[in-house]
Amino acid sequence: MKLDYHMHFEYGDYDFDWVQGFFDAAAKRGLAEIGVSEHSHTFPEFQQLYYDDLILDDSEVGAFQKIWLKSNKFKHTLKDYFDFMNALRKNHAVKIGIEVCNFQNQSAVKKILDAWDFDYVIGSVHFLWGWGYDASKVKAEWERHDLREIYEQYTLEVEKLAASGNYDILGHPFNIRLFKHFPDFDVSAYLERVAAAMKKANLAVDVNTGTRYRYPVAEISPYAEFMKVAAAYDLPIIISSDAHQPEDCGNFCDEAISYVKSFGYDKVLRFSHRQREFIELG
Repeated sequence: MKLDYHMHFEYGDYDFDWVQGFFDAAAKRGLAEIGVSEHSHTFPEFQQLYYDDLILDDSEVGAFQKIWLKSNKFKHTLKDYFDFMNALRKNHAVKIGIEVCNFQNQSAVKKILDAWDFDYVIGSVHFLWGWGYDASKVKAEWERHDLREIYEQYTLEVEKLAASGNYDILGHPFNIRLFKHFPDFDVSAYLERVAAAMKKANLAVDVNTGTRYRYPVAEISPYAEFMKVAAAYDLPIIISSDAHQPEDCGNFCDEAISYVKSFGYDKVLRFSHRQREFIELG
């Protein structure tokens, strides 16, 4: 069975005609079920957490992020989202998920999440020291940091996400490779720490093709070295496209299936009401 649980409607709107394209692409690629995982920055319930955590000064990063926070953000409440998704469910097999950033106040995150009946929750590291490292417009900031420090901080952020108990899935692990900043030092300790934290928290790996077609690295996340460690720790997986446009739903799904099979995986997770089951892959 093919599933895709990581995609976003935010570049369009809660419009039945526009989101139909996601289901059309899913059918074309043979997906049995999809799940929508809107970013937490879609919802005003999370707004203060962004303003608490992000760099918002007059630096290059701060100036960009002040604009970013006012561009297509916080436009629908969680009630809007659930109302729309429940209407979609009258005609489509679709799960209700969310992708939440690595906020420092995980108690506040828990209070928000616990009020809603999500099928699954993805926790993703999107910020390091308040810097949105995956934004191409501020990628010059990469040159101001030692890569060892980035690996250490990324690992610490994953450990905090995992320890919170708020999440079912870790989004696109080790996508800190997305702009081709490859380490010339041994990263095995970081890979082991992330896998150990995920194992303790019962987190699944989001095998995400978004970095395959949306970023210069052009590889599936997580990359092969972490996949070897994930398999050794027997971490479960999902396969996802991280689609932001309808036509990308399920993109490179077949390639991702072949990829994970090369590490010994033959099952993926299916979620419902934060409960999971293993199903045969592909």
